[in-house]
Amino acid sequence: MKDAPRLSIIMPVLNEAATVENSLRQLAPLRAQGVEVIVVDGGSTDETFLLARPFADALLHSPRGRARQMNAGAAAAVGNLILFLHADTLLSEGAISALMRGLEQTQRAWGRFDVRIDGHSPLFGIIGSLMNWRSRLTGIATGDQAIFVRRGDFEAIGGFPDQDLMEDIELSRRLKRRSPPLCLREQVVTSARRWEKHGIWRTITLMWRLRFLYWLGTPAKQLAEKYQ
Repeated sequence: MKDAPRLSIIMPVLNEAATVENSLRQLAPLRAQGVEVIVVDGGSTDETFLLARPFADALLHSPRGRARQMNAGAAAAVGNLILFLHADTLLSEGAISALMRGLEQTQRAWGRFDVRIDGHSPLFGIIGSLMNWRSRLTGIATGDQAIFVRRGDFEAIGGFPDQDLMEDIELSRRLKRRSPPLCLREQVVTSARRWEKHGIWRTITLMWRLRFLYWLGTPAKQLAEKYQ
């Protein structure tokens, strides 16, 4: 009987003391089933690293930057499937089963989940639905949607590009050349903190503007400066 593929979850963190412990506790049942959890710290100045220690199979230090951190985690992972999970995003109870079943049935190289934004404004329901619709239409996934990929395909494209912004979009573009994404309707839940901190409409406008500029060919480094 063919062995089931092993999954590694990579979580990049930076000053996530307020969320990392709860996020990793949610993964404890998966660890008990053999899923590997790797946390990659990009230079936190709070207690993120100490809080994560009891709940991860490996804790790594890496130069700051989500792309660099996720590449470092993938290089250390033992799984032949890799899932990249933000510290403020939670998997549903059936997420991994849906992932495994979907990849087995479709033989796709990669994919992502539908996302639901956890916030009080009714606008978040609309935003989440539009994000999922756009992703299905374009074949582009965002980090909030918990991107997963077969290790061989991830390594074949060289992993995440070494850039400070839009690394998820560029990864999607490269993976699309290997297969269309598996767009799972199983939802992950991501925090609304970015929208609530900077304002919903301001955040939407900024992100669409940055995406448009990136599509026009503006270097990611320049966009990262605008984002900051």
